Amino acid sequence: CQMNKSDSERVRTVLDRMGYGWTDSEEEADLLGVLACSVREKAIHRVYTRIHKWNQWKNRRNVLTFVSGCVLPADKIKFLKLFDFVFTMNELPNFPDMVRQYGVVSSDGTDPVRDDAASDMTVVPDSKDGSSLISIESISTNRRAVMDGLWRVPATPNSEFEAFVPIQNGCDKFCTFCAVPYTRGREVSRPSGDILTEVDSLVSRGYKSITLLGQNVNSYGLDKPGVELSFANLLQHIGEIGSRQQKPFWLYFTSPHPRDMGDEVLGVISRYSCLGNWIHLPLQSGDDRVLRRMNRQHSVAQYAKIVRDIRTLLPEATLFTDVIVGFTGETDAEFENTRRAFEEFGYDMAYIALYSPRPGAASSRWADDVPLSTKRERFHILNDLLEKHAIRSHQHLVGRTTSVLVTHYDAKNDALMGQTEGKLKIRLDARDSSHIGSFVDVTVTSTAGLALGGEITLQALAT
Repeated sequence: CQMNKSDSERVRTVLDRMGYGWTDSEEEADLLGVLACSVREKAIHRVYTRIHKWNQWKNRRNVLTFVSGCVLPADKIKFLKLFDFVFTMNELPNFPDMVRQYGVVSSDGTDPVRDDAASDMTVVPDSKDGSSLISIESISTNRRAVMDGLWRVPATPNSEFEAFVPIQNGCDKFCTFCAVPYTRGREVSRPSGDILTEVDSLVSRGYKSITLLGQNVNSYGLDKPGVELSFANLLQHIGEIGSRQQKPFWLYFTSPHPRDMGDEVLGVISRYSCLGNWIHLPLQSGDDRVLRRMNRQHSVAQYAKIVRDIRTLLPEATLFTDVIVGFTGETDAEFENTRRAFEEFGYDMAYIALYSPRPGAASSRWADDVPLSTKRERFHILNDLLEKHAIRSHQHLVGRTTSVLVTHYDAKNDALMGQTEGKLKIRLDARDSSHIGSFVDVTVTSTAGLALGGEITLQALAT
């Protein structure tokens, strides 16, 4: 996920300051780490596969391993026996101390930013391979201070034109299918001054795509009433940055929760050209009874009103969503309501997931009683609907000229790839890599499935 990418950029800063250099080859590395994601079971299985391979290498050479990211308590207990270091992301500033406690001195002796009051380290002996394991247990009574310690670690972006800015961490919604409150904790908002300073700096340095990140971004500031800006006000301040700097960029945010999505946010987006015409609004289910079992705390009718507001206030905006098929107890009739809602709302893109229970989430205690074959069938029904709608709705773009951010070269198609302001993927009839990271004007020539085709007409003047 994008939050995972953002976390990795801060991990890289800490490792750089410890004197480690990056290598693209795992076989050459002295320090190997993974940022886990507990949202899907398959992702955790990959972590176990990777650490099994790494631990085999320890028989031949010295290798240190670590895991962080979104880790459930049950997995953490298992990871403590497999990895040398296990820590949460808010404990990242203390990682250099963990390495020193282990007995390894960084190559240049530098000391990354840290929060001395945030944690206390303990040594856990007797791992499977005989080495000591180091973990840290938070003794801070102020979670906000701990998160501020993480956010003070600057990111080392992996891109020269695309950046991710965390504005909030954790979740208070407790959807029954979701493990995030148990891996990330409760909602904590980052100080708005720090966010605005980071965005202002990124725009000054020429970044073209900036995404605000949080488990529920539009609940930003609700944990600090009267102290922090509202989410709409935060967007307004960023809009003013765009107006003042006069440098082209698109600002996005993900993911909002329908419960906290109001007209004020949409109104702000409509007033500032730098705020991208793209809304990612998770549906999860189109049936009210399923939504109640999911503890989504909104109805299909309330969701439909938000979609109508988007179409009215942001008529050019694309609409993305998340949907889960085969949630515990989902009947054919309940899925049919989701299919109808899916068709009614006309999404430009949807991330459709087959339900799998996650340990710790409330629904993990319920029977996973929808057969896998039924889940797959429902997945294909929604995916076919998505493609049919995309072909119809994007047809009006053919012949139009639109601004596109060129993102990378695709060797498979021997062509440049980019995205529109609405995050629609577009294959460009061009190979000149000098365009990557720039805005170009493109005439759309075709639409096929979820992607567009186009020809570069000219490079935008202000890049």
